[in-house]
Amino acid sequence: MNLLFLCTGNSCRSQIAEGWAHTLVGNYPDLELHIQSAGIKSHGKNPRAIAVMQEVGIDIANQESTRLTEEILEQTDYIVTVCGHADEHCPVLPTYTRKEHWPLEDPAKATDSEENIIQVFRACRDDIHQRVEDLLLRLKGM
Repeated sequence: MNLLFLCTGNSCRSQIAEGWAHTLVGNYPDLELHIQSAGIKSHGKNPRAIAVMQEVGIDIANQESTRLTEEILEQTDYIVTVCGHADEHCPVLPTYTRKEHWPLEDPAKATDSEENIIQVFRACRDDIHQRVEDLLLRLKGM
């Protein structure tokens, strides 16, 4: 199964989700997934997203910031949109593609002190962790 996490710029939320999925899928040896992320646009990777994932031992620095293409879309069996913009601008999906939406706030829009911004990124990371864990459990049951 090809699993795609889609957001606006493929810099934070979808990158974090991809990192969690790559890590957690190892807990489900009978679940065969090809995991990737993409954006409606490609904004590059957010260094704070990389940093908060490193805090939990997951290196997402080598993941690519990818723009969604027709080829990626045609190969996707299950798509998760992780922001309202991506959900609203998601192209028409092939009939075989299942879709779900996670309405996550964009941590890159956080303001205030650096410590507060990092706390927003950590909260987003932890929320995505739980959502990915739940998704993998459901996919295992399919």
